[in-house]
Amino acid sequence: MNAEISKRANFKQKAAHELEELVGIFLYLAFFFCAIATYSMLLLNQFHVSYFVFGTALLNALVVAKVILIGEYAHLGKKHETKPLFQSALYKAFLFSLLVFAFHIVEEAIKRLWHGENFATAYHRIRINELLARSVVVFCTFLPLFAFRELRRVLGEDNFWSLVFRNGATAKTDPD
Repeated sequence: MNAEISKRANFKQKAAHELEELVGIFLYLAFFFCAIATYSMLLLNQFHVSYFVFGTALLNALVVAKVILIGEYAHLGKKHETKPLFQSALYKAFLFSLLVFAFHIVEEAIKRLWHGENFATAYHRIRINELLARSVVVFCTFLPLFAFRELRRVLGEDNFWSLVFRNGATAKTDPD
């Protein structure tokens, strides 16, 4: 009975941790995706507030956050964690951008199939240049995200959050 209670508590702890990760990544991505949506509306001189555009940006942030967690669960980029943080963060940002690009292609194909197009037409009508442009923005968004995630991995959760949010946080120096 104690093993079952311990297993259940461990499951709840893992679920809570994954939910925290999902919410953190979602909030980060939502900030950028909503900023990009605002920029696009202003660039196109669409001054009316379109809640659909922001809703889509938030939904996209949630889906991309879950894709990131799935990629981390699959251990994408783990073999580069022994390299310098900059290289590891750059590699993971690129690798996860490719993963998100692949998910966007599948998403576009499913949308077109849903609207009655056949499989060949659905893939033919996907606007690759638009998806590549979106992937560049996603990559630029992922660079600081993965830099902070790699820094958190190396420093440890407690040290990282202490440095980021504690008043008077300073780096420890070695006495010479």
